[in-house]
Amino acid sequence: MKAPVISKPGCQRQCGNLLIPYPFGIKSEGLDCALNPSFELKCDNSSNPPLAFSLTTDLLHFQHVHDISDTELRIQSVLAMMCFDESGNLTLGYYIVQNGLDGTSFTYSRANVLTVVGCDDYANVYNDRNTFNFQSDIDLNRFLPKGCSTTCLPGDEIPVGECSGSGCCQVPLNIHKYFNIHLETYNHHKNVSSNNTCGFTFIGEKSRFKFQGISDLNDTTFGDRIGKEIPLVLDWVIGDKNCKEAALDQSSYACKFNNSHCINGTSSSSGYHCRCKPGFQGNPYLSPGCYDINECAKKQNNHCDQICNNTEGDYYCSCRPGYHRNDDKCIANSTESQLTESQDTRSQVIKFALGMGFSCLFLIIGINWLFFIFKSRKRAQQRDKFFQQNGGLLLSQQSKDGNTKVFSNEELKRATNNYAADRILGQGGYGIVYKGILPDNHVVAIKKSKLMDETQVEQFINEVVILTQVNHRNVVKLLGCCLECEVPLLVYEFVSNGTLLHHVHNNDGGASWLSLDNRLRIAAESSGALAYLHSAASIPIIHRDVKLANILLDDNNVAKISDFGASRLVPMDQTKVTTLVQGTLGYLDPEYFHTGQLTNKSDVYSFGVVLAELLTGRKPICMANPEEERNLGTYFITSLKQNLLFQILEPRVVKEGTFDQLERVAQLVKRCLNLNGEERPTMMEVAMEIQNLRKFTKHPWANQHGYEEMTSIVHHSELQHSDLYDIHMNTDNKVGNDSDQYGSSSSSLLNM
Repeated sequence: MKAPVISKPGCQRQCGNLLIPYPFGIKSEGLDCALNPSFELKCDNSSNPPLAFSLTTDLLHFQHVHDISDTELRIQSVLAMMCFDESGNLTLGYYIVQNGLDGTSFTYSRANVLTVVGCDDYANVYNDRNTFNFQSDIDLNRFLPKGCSTTCLPGDEIPVGECSGSGCCQVPLNIHKYFNIHLETYNHHKNVSSNNTCGFTFIGEKSRFKFQGISDLNDTTFGDRIGKEIPLVLDWVIGDKNCKEAALDQSSYACKFNNSHCINGTSSSSGYHCRCKPGFQGNPYLSPGCYDINECAKKQNNHCDQICNNTEGDYYCSCRPGYHRNDDKCIANSTESQLTESQDTRSQVIKFALGMGFSCLFLIIGINWLFFIFKSRKRAQQRDKFFQQNGGLLLSQQSKDGNTKVFSNEELKRATNNYAADRILGQGGYGIVYKGILPDNHVVAIKKSKLMDETQVEQFINEVVILTQVNHRNVVKLLGCCLECEVPLLVYEFVSNGTLLHHVHNNDGGASWLSLDNRLRIAAESSGALAYLHSAASIPIIHRDVKLANILLDDNNVAKISDFGASRLVPMDQTKVTTLVQGTLGYLDPEYFHTGQLTNKSDVYSFGVVLAELLTGRKPICMANPEEERNLGTYFITSLKQNLLFQILEPRVVKEGTFDQLERVAQLVKRCLNLNGEERPTMMEVAMEIQNLRKFTKHPWANQHGYEEMTSIVHHSELQHSDLYDIHMNTDNKVGNDSDQYGSSSSSLLNM
């Protein structure tokens, strides 16, 4: 047998325990040991045994190489960690890590997953190279991340081998060239059940990591162990052309040697691989190419019972003298009568075997048929059970006009490709929202909740019926529901252009289209929709969670109010409802927070914060600001009282608005943020006032009283707030409610 050709002549073929097959090679002076610089490795002889390091990344150089295969390169994984003492002070941490790949030869494999290990941690991964210049105050809402979180609640078991959120979580990834991991903690690891002091997150090969439960959570060497044992998998290809295109240039074509053929790269990357043809082995990238495998050399490589004959790329079997081949077996020659008797016996055996085989086949088919009928009937019974349990009969009675569409579970499964991970639009504490495509190619958003409060089924059905009848161009429409699952599924219209939060707090300084006129238009559309819910709906609806994140924009940047997960219906004969306090900190009505009395004026307060946010570009709560500036509503009122309005307004707003227009809109914000709910305007009054403000004719600053003074104020404002968008990102702090892009349709789903 020929010795296998691993590397080019004169090149180092091994580094420690790792073979380095061409097109990879150890970088050496005066030698081209690798196909191109992307495939060069460095061998560090200072370690024992020597270790090979990859030069393929542009941010993290010299990553230890674990293994090289025909299509994959396994290198050292990247890890972020945070450790705290008993008081919650950070003692050790590098909680932001980045990685990126050079050229076209390498992409990240889908064998990698994001893993988080800890009792008080969550991590997000961003698939965008622009996040590499990461600063502590970057707005991570600019990108759509993948992430997961871990907790260890008192009394919970920490199962070994499972990463489902208790001590460990994993999510699949779809990254190709770049990623950025950001590790955060919920409560600085204070009072966690397992006394876990550190949290970790890393991207690596899923099959190589098995969670060991408590022992991993308390292992002080966990980070070092991950770096040594869990690799990051890269897919590699030759060049950026497919096989057909690359073969046109034989001078650079890598699959030109004997008995090799070309295979195109995966769908996520261009390029190609070379592989030996079946029956051959060797290195297809080096001369003389692949050589024949002698299948006859080892018994396990062939099925011959007597003589094996090797051929080029294959083999065949033959018999010794006195034997002949029959049914791929060698049998001894015999007299004609013996042969006839043998054939008769064989015929009887075959008939018996066929009879038994057909009998068993019919029996198996019959059993499978009965099992299929049993399973179908059981599924039908289960669907009926869930349909009644979730209020299906009540829905049929209340929705007599048929406005509430009831979808089947199978219909929504097909629409979401069986709830595939790549169809997820967003997720929160109460459920996950999927993008669905119905058979008529209508794109919808499907909310799959986690829990259902059976005591509120009647209220849930009542609110579903009401919300499906809400028909306003600035309200995300609830199209229908599915009740034949364990928890109801809700189907909404799909709104494609993201949230207003993303556009206002864009890290590049705001969207270019977001002029003062567009801000007032969006405010007018949003307030008009809320006014409709308060006073024009068949039963008044209080939204209870008005904020930028719950205002969506369509392709034409038209505003649509979304997320009715916290909403409440108000009987026509009542003006307020006593309820558990729910909402988002920064937007929450202080009067409602203290009394528990929910009124439509609570939405007015929240909208006042939204309007202040649109005017200033500031977030409602920002702990990075000085104490007096952390709460936007309080800071706005204080600045207005101190005649400092033009210092907190966004410079673009000041430049585009008139003095009177900005003064009037600021006074409207002040009225909305009045601590006494009865003194706030109604939402209808707010909508009419904003419409009037939009009709203001803009005059040059030079034509207005106090031009020089205003110019000085504006100039001072620009100097003071040139970093208006460089605000440290804080995840919304909520009281009793998550903020999915598409919320539950009723308060009865608050525990879902």
